[in-house]
Amino acid sequence: MEKEKILGIDVCVTTYEELRNAIKNDIEKNKKSYIVTINPEKVIKAKKDESLKKILNNAQYQIPDGIGIIYASKIKKGNIKSRITGIDTMEMICDLSNKENFRIFMYGAKADIIEKAKQKLEEQYENINICGYINGYENDEKKIIKTINNSNPDILFVALGSPKQEKFISKNFNKLNCKILLGVGGSFDVISGHKKRAPKWVQNKGLEWLYRLIKEPKRIFRQTKIVSFIFDVILEKNINNKRRCK
Repeated sequence: MEKEKILGIDVCVTTYEELRNAIKNDIEKNKKSYIVTINPEKVIKAKKDESLKKILNNAQYQIPDGIGIIYASKIKKGNIKSRITGIDTMEMICDLSNKENFRIFMYGAKADIIEKAKQKLEEQYENINICGYINGYENDEKKIIKTINNSNPDILFVALGSPKQEKFISKNFNKLNCKILLGVGGSFDVISGHKKRAPKWVQNKGLEWLYRLIKEPKRIFRQTKIVSFIFDVILEKNINNKRRCK
């Protein structure tokens, strides 16, 4: 799969359909793959955290989750044209699993949230096979891994927030007996109905960040990082242009 570098972080140039086919193929061929979502905030964190940068770049698939990544690619005259969000990827995998009978394990969030999310998914997808779940407040890592492996899942969703979920998956990648691993952030909160996602038209306009900011004004400090991110992308481009001109 083609990839672009955004401030040192790999990002896949792909579509939902291509990603869906790759995931299906990996499961059928018993190939283990880790999917990470890439947004400006995560890229900025990785600039200051070399271990996180390595984790992100070592993943098999880095999907462009964030309108800032699309703008960055455009500035660099790249080919990333549309977002592939974590929650949409999770729902796409659920739909695929519903049709192919792949087994799913859910890990993370509060006990009531994950239980409600599981219930909602089972209502939405008639044949989905959620073979197990464990909330994010279990602290015994050995127990967590054993519980996951005993359920024999094909797919693992981890909702611990970033970068905790990325670091958990990377640390235990070889210990976890599943084929597709995806960090899903706050997706269980949305699936459960605990939090509402922006209307579809807002998502399509690339303004989901604004909707979330209006709903949660305290996010303003996180959103200002997008300005810093875009500035760094422009600066990097100008530096590279000067090098090529020498």
